[in-house]
Amino acid sequence: MADQLLKILLVDDSKIMRRIISSFLMNMGYEYVLEASSVRSALKVLEKEAVDLILCDYSMPGASGLELLKGVRADSAGSKVKFVMITAEAQLGQIIEAYRKGVHLYITKPFTQRYFEYVINKAVRG
Repeated sequence: MADQLLKILLVDDSKIMRRIISSFLMNMGYEYVLEASSVRSALKVLEKEAVDLILCDYSMPGASGLELLKGVRADSAGSKVKFVMITAEAQLGQIIEAYRKGVHLYITKPFTQRYFEYVINKAVRG
């Protein structure tokens, strides 16, 4: 399967960040990008759609990105989903906790398109 055919779920409570990240993904050739503004709405999307990659904010109202990760990993099919945390949370303890819970990669905001592309390519390839 070509990388650009991957199904990506983008979860961020900020509409502006979703727009920026979606634009970056489109520039990279990814066309199948689903969006959710909360963990709750992301879980509803995941009930209907299997995805290959989740890009998720750490801190959101109601539930954190780590809670979404826990929900994804609880499903056997979710164990293979790549999970990239994209957040302004840059404290070492939070980063370590995210990796221990199964995050593949961690991007701190703000970031450039070039760095974003590097991280996404790394996540997709392994």
